[in-house]
Amino acid sequence: MLAQFRITFAAACLALGGFTALLQPIAAAAQSTDPLSRENILYDPAAPAIGNPKADLSIVEWFDYQCPYCKKMNPDLLKVVQEDGHVRLVFKDWPVFGDVSVHAAQLVLAAKYQGKYAEAHDALMAIRGKLSEDLLGPTLTQAGIDVERAKRDLDTHRKEITALLARNHEQALALGFQGTPAFIIGHFRVPGALDAATLKLAIKEARAALKAEKKTKKPAK
Repeated sequence: MLAQFRITFAAACLALGGFTALLQPIAAAAQSTDPLSRENILYDPAAPAIGNPKADLSIVEWFDYQCPYCKKMNPDLLKVVQEDGHVRLVFKDWPVFGDVSVHAAQLVLAAKYQGKYAEAHDALMAIRGKLSEDLLGPTLTQAGIDVERAKRDLDTHRKEITALLARNHEQALALGFQGTPAFIIGHFRVPGALDAATLKLAIKEARAALKAEKKTKKPAK
């Protein structure tokens, strides 16, 4: 799968916030219908997104509602996106912690059919401690989600939701991610959690790389 990406190691190692993170550019696949293409990783129409729809930069996050690092980073991630104002944040549910994670992802994705994905996402991310089936319903209800409708929507749209989760999983593995959280920032992949300062620096570096890429593609006069 990784052969479908031109992994460019010329990006080398970039020092970020006191540690070294490998940021590796991904290139567009030949066909936009390929789930592993740049277009479908960054702009899958089924993947929920918040932020500026006309953003100059996309951040894609693979996460699990039972991942403590995802939960810890979530407030900083949302704050940075809001304060920046020019970032589009794409959510890729990647339930890797078992059946409860899968059911949580399914219910939250079903909540988007009542326009409540963001509320459902934030509610489950805010749970401290172990997530359980018994917690899902009451937590979502308290966040204003009609849980019974979400269950009906899950039954109605199960095929689409299952396909989206399968694409998210396939993309994460193809990009070499080994766990959550994991990110695409611009056209670079960044495994692991980041603090707010490091995330801002990663956004800055990603914008610079995109700008340089555009210059190299600009036709000579």
